[in-house]
Amino acid sequence: AHPDTRIVSLTITEGGYGIDDATGAFRPVDAAVLADLEGSSSDVPRSVLGYLTAALRRRRDAGVPGFTVMSCDNIQGNGHVARTALLGFAERVDSDLAAWIGETVSFPNSMVDRITPVTTDETRAAVSRDIGIEDGWPVHSESFEQWVLEDDFPLGRPALDEVGVQLVDEVLPYELMKLRLLNASHQAMSYLGILAGERFVHDVCTDPLFVGFLLDYMHIEAIPTLEPVPGIDLDAYCATLIARFGSEAIRDTLARQVVDGSDRIPKFLLPVVRSRLASGGDIRRAALVLAAWSVFLERSAEPGTALPAVDRRLGELQEAAAREGARPGAFLDYAPVFGELGVDAALRAAFIAARASLAERGARGAIEALQG
Repeated sequence: AHPDTRIVSLTITEGGYGIDDATGAFRPVDAAVLADLEGSSSDVPRSVLGYLTAALRRRRDAGVPGFTVMSCDNIQGNGHVARTALLGFAERVDSDLAAWIGETVSFPNSMVDRITPVTTDETRAAVSRDIGIEDGWPVHSESFEQWVLEDDFPLGRPALDEVGVQLVDEVLPYELMKLRLLNASHQAMSYLGILAGERFVHDVCTDPLFVGFLLDYMHIEAIPTLEPVPGIDLDAYCATLIARFGSEAIRDTLARQVVDGSDRIPKFLLPVVRSRLASGGDIRRAALVLAAWSVFLERSAEPGTALPAVDRRLGELQEAAAREGARPGAFLDYAPVFGELGVDAALRAAFIAARASLAERGARGAIEALQG
């Protein structure tokens, strides 16, 4: 609420804004957000949206302009998503305040790209051994970094352009590139890689079979859905992705990439499927990824599974996957993920064929059959 605060940046993760993937409307399910909505205006907020709303109320009452809310999450139109969430929250608390926020607060979209695996005991031990520092939460990341940001800061900003940030009028082409190539490829490699018995990203992405599959997904299915990206050679970008994924130094795990698949799949992979269906394009690789996800969920429900699934919708997802045995394609009826897309006949046919190929050939064999 301090007048000197001009930018509030957010990194919440894909599922944290309380936006319904099927409708795009604010529909909070997080306990902290719901507690803030049920409390009084004098309560200390528990959630991000509660803090932002309380701060903006104080600014308005003091005659201080609203700050810029800068989302840095892996979501298409992350600024639009943050705006929808904050206005939806504020509207339920104070409609006049919501109107003021809508008029005075800016929400620039951004695209941030740097692979940063979760901190582990191994990371902490390496920092202690190699650097001589006891750090409780060191951050292990790749050397690559890219930040593309819409230049929409009514109260001013630091000279971000002088330290490598790309300031643009519109982020959309860059974020679609990242979400549909990098983030969707994480999903594409992970479920199939896990079913093939792999654990690490670099092992999958130095395997010629998987590399060919990922490049085919990128070039045949994803790139045709993209807009031109100023200053980017997409072929070179895809090659760079494979090199980044293949870095053994990161030791990124497939398990990390499949956490909360029901939040990631709709944001990264399904937009590609939706666009390709609209144009009559090939979706066999994306369908195989969805089929692998459903098989992974089925197996994760088995006692003693080596890699339990982690998802806020896990029980419902496992039930949906279990219905495949009696009714092929039933997994696509799970509306919180697939919405109206699940009834598409072409998607259902491709998904059912992919499930059958996995059952007959296994993950590697199913990939080989596509490439054959």
